[in-house]
Amino acid sequence: MSKARFRFATDILRRLGEELNPSLDQGVVELVKNAHDADASGCVVELINVAEPGGTLRVEDDGVGMTDTEVVDNFLLLGRSSKAAQGRTAAGRLLAGSKGLGRLAALRAGRRVCVTTRPALSSDFEHSLEIDWALFDEADTVDDVEMELTTVPRAPGAGPGTSIEVSSLSRSIGRAEVKRLARALLLLADPFEDTAGAFRAQLVAPEFDDLAELVERKYFDDAEYLLSVEVGDDGLASGRVTDWRGETLFAASHSDLRRSDRPYRCPPATFELWVFILDARTFQTRSSTVKEVRAWLAEFGGVMIYSNGIRVAPYGDPNNDWLDMNLQRTRNPEERPATNTSLGRVRVSDELGVLEAKTDRSGFIESAEFSDLRQFASDGLDWMARERLKAAEIRRAAEREAAPTETTNTRDKLESAIATAGESAPALERAFGRYERAREREVVALRRDVQLYRTLSTAGITAATFAHEASGGPLKVIGRAVGAIRRRLGKILEPVPDEIVEPLNEIESGASSLEAFTDTTLDLVNKDKRRTGRVDVHEVLRDVAQTYRPFIEARDAALVLELEGSHPYLRGSIAAVESIVVNLLTNALTALADGASNDRRIEVSTQTDAATLTILVRDNGPGIEDFPTSEIWLPGVTSRDGGSGLGLTIVRDTVVDLGGRASAKAHGPLGGAEFSVELPVLGA
Repeated sequence: MSKARFRFATDILRRLGEELNPSLDQGVVELVKNAHDADASGCVVELINVAEPGGTLRVEDDGVGMTDTEVVDNFLLLGRSSKAAQGRTAAGRLLAGSKGLGRLAALRAGRRVCVTTRPALSSDFEHSLEIDWALFDEADTVDDVEMELTTVPRAPGAGPGTSIEVSSLSRSIGRAEVKRLARALLLLADPFEDTAGAFRAQLVAPEFDDLAELVERKYFDDAEYLLSVEVGDDGLASGRVTDWRGETLFAASHSDLRRSDRPYRCPPATFELWVFILDARTFQTRSSTVKEVRAWLAEFGGVMIYSNGIRVAPYGDPNNDWLDMNLQRTRNPEERPATNTSLGRVRVSDELGVLEAKTDRSGFIESAEFSDLRQFASDGLDWMARERLKAAEIRRAAEREAAPTETTNTRDKLESAIATAGESAPALERAFGRYERAREREVVALRRDVQLYRTLSTAGITAATFAHEASGGPLKVIGRAVGAIRRRLGKILEPVPDEIVEPLNEIESGASSLEAFTDTTLDLVNKDKRRTGRVDVHEVLRDVAQTYRPFIEARDAALVLELEGSHPYLRGSIAAVESIVVNLLTNALTALADGASNDRRIEVSTQTDAATLTILVRDNGPGIEDFPTSEIWLPGVTSRDGGSGLGLTIVRDTVVDLGGRASAKAHGPLGGAEFSVELPVLGA
């Protein structure tokens, strides 16, 4: 019986190096982690003539080096590491590297690699290994290539350490990539922690200077709040929020954070988040400027993870919002930080290796333990937001309570001043009286406006609740019941009489319309539509028209879309644009219901001029008759019995919020009302 074994083609080295770690900075960081695990005090990464292909990458450290046996059995062994079982280095560091796959990205970046290592166990010799990747490209399998490990006397005075030089780089390295590498090296060993003798990596490249200066500034003292949360070996957490003076604002127990007694399954960890209020008024009491802190946060904002003292990428990298801070702020902006207004770190003590790195080194495997680590940090953010909201509500309540007293005191002072004005006092009293009456009318209007909006919100919540319950229960029951009736009648009567079929058809039609209504209501209150971003206005118009077409056709009316061929877009939310169009369509439908025309028609058209998009909504109803067009935008103004009078007010306010303006004609080209909405757009 013959024996067989697996063999690996040399392409596997290229695939592992290029596909598992496509970014050069990740591969270099893995080499630097090896220096950390070798108990080096520091590591220097040097880029030489890399602006063009053919340059050199050199990584050198002053660690304990490797023996010839360790070079063969550890450095050249890929896919398994002896580090995992060791736990700590001889100097007591928790190990950062594993598997040996990560460094392939850097080693494969050039055509040749020279590894020189001087072991601390012997001061007489150094070992050198040459890797010529051309030999691997020519061979069939990895085993076919033999590399020579040479041992020569060490130069006098040369201390222990390892140097890895990758020469004849296959491509150039631009400033953007150097900047990413600089950032990765700066953040690798938690530079925000002032620990004497801590491991540091240095990049020798001109592009590094500006980032190094930013890190050294450390604007932590200018943060408005500091969130500090920790979870222990028992899985129980606690936290607190302090202000910029160091005074404790809020404190939390485990149940406050998790809102249950269930412990977290993650390793012991701490989460610290510095939150900044980036406005000139806040920074009047700070030593730095808003501009300086913005630039700092632009480079280092977000939340990073440090496991056993070493940063784990990509958490906290640009565009890696692993805690969904920006999404949560968009959904509920009050009292929540974003990645561009805060800087944080999660520090994990994981000696047992509970959190396992992915093979491509792009973070941790999504295990239950890592899920709980994320939940732990998210719970801390949620708790801080809740406490700050409570404090804000208390502050607003106090302001509302104090406002009448302050107003009375101010009026008394003004009346006293008028009384001492001599001959001009009567004129001042009359002027002040007119002002008081105008102000009172304004206050009454604002109160009515607020109350109407609250009423509308309540109606919206009620409609959404009804729609959710109806779509999940009664409508399905009706559909199943009608279907069952049809099947049973079909067995008894053949054919089923029209006087029975027609009512069944009407039930199904009514249920279908009701289902469309519930779907539309739920779609309109979808919270994702309230997120701010780039909005394609024409796409929103088409979606709204498609949604409302069944209701319009049920009124025996026609909806005509005449949109320009371009795709105008603006910055805002889908919900804002929808609220404009939906209210104008609803207004037109109401007008058509009041009219006597048999050819009911609604037209929605768009025009673009420079940076302005105009939306025109016309109908052939009776037009605007009962009120001047200047008054129809006022809250509560309606000619319809039982109407809220809020639809056009919402249109006006939303258009203003988007930076545009709204106008109306009592009678447009179709005979009915014409509404014009002008919105500033970013492009088309």
